Amino acid sequence: MVTWLLGLDSWQQALVGTGFTYFMTALGAALVFFFKEIKKELLNLMLGFASGIMIAASFWSLLDPAISKAEENGDIAWLVVSIGFGLGGVFLYIADKTLPHMHFGPKHEVEGFQTHLKRTILLVFSITLHNIPEGLAVGVAFGAAANASDPKAATLAAISVALGIGIQNFPEGAAVSIPLRQEGLSRRKAFWYGQASGVVEPIAGVLGALLVTKVSLLLPYALAFAAGAMIYVVVEELIPEAQQTLSSRRHFAVFGVMLGFMIMMILDVALG
Repeated sequence: MVTWLLGLDSWQQALVGTGFTYFMTALGAALVFFFKEIKKELLNLMLGFASGIMIAASFWSLLDPAISKAEENGDIAWLVVSIGFGLGGVFLYIADKTLPHMHFGPKHEVEGFQTHLKRTILLVFSITLHNIPEGLAVGVAFGAAANASDPKAATLAAISVALGIGIQNFPEGAAVSIPLRQEGLSRRKAFWYGQASGVVEPIAGVLGALLVTKVSLLLPYALAFAAGAMIYVVVEELIPEAQQTLSSRRHFAVFGVMLGFMIMMILDVALG
């Protein structure tokens, strides 16, 4: 598998990696054909799990390599990484406040520009917006492998990012399609919208890979940018949503975060 990937261009590698993450989203969304409802405790666990994956990936797969690359370039590592990380958060903040979308919380809070789009479309937009940094993270990781001194090891590290994001996309896909089914959509439409939320990942992944391979000096900034965007999603959306329940049930989200973090950490250390 690794040998085959090494024979591809970085953008092709990114397409394969994000193709896998999209497939896992679609696979999770397909659970709507078997379940109509999802218990709040399980949803909290799934949201926490996704958060743990993204937190671990932000450091092990993105920030740590960004620091190393900035040092190799002779830059002030902490400054470069801080700039990239901050810009990632600002980018998601601006997108969150301008693009119309609706959160899955009990209040169905609408954010962004005023629109007359259907509520189901706004719900899908919410997850689609949050999938952008995930696809970008995978793409930038494969782009970094193209400029690495040890391409094989760097490709393995990129594969670990794709695996981690893909694993957390499975419950995330279900967390989109099943609530849409509860909103009154048919199973087929709920699946369609659920899988569609992951389509943006291959697009962001290919763009990220092309960017860092064409302008290698941007690599540490891009790695940190993806990390900042993912942390913004976790803190602004996933964890608060997972905590919207009785205090006696919030531990499901906590255990989900810890489990997701451990799995992503194991993947990064073992493969990276």
